[in-house]
Amino acid sequence: MANIRLLLSLTLQRRLSVGTVDSFQGQERDIIAITLTRSNPQGEIGFLSDIRRMNVGMTRARRKLLLVGDSSTLCSDPFFEELLAYVKGVGGYRTAR
Repeated sequence: MANIRLLLSLTLQRRLSVGTVDSFQGQERDIIAITLTRSNPQGEIGFLSDIRRMNVGMTRARRKLLLVGDSSTLCSDPFFEELLAYVKGVGGYRTAR
């Protein structure tokens, strides 16, 4: 994570915070970007299945929430499947394909 902080501080001149979901507990930001980095053929999402942690991260955004992840892996979990359906329904889904 230190490398990400260094690279971003060199390229961006405005205030930017980089941290884990837990590090933002009790704080808010205008824009929150969360990377959901689980991707595997088994559809295992590991620690992402802790919905309480996702709640902490997702509710810290004042204006915009950006989630990046592998939708086929994430949809193996009912919570993320429902979240993806909602995001598609409101026109917020974008694919890298």
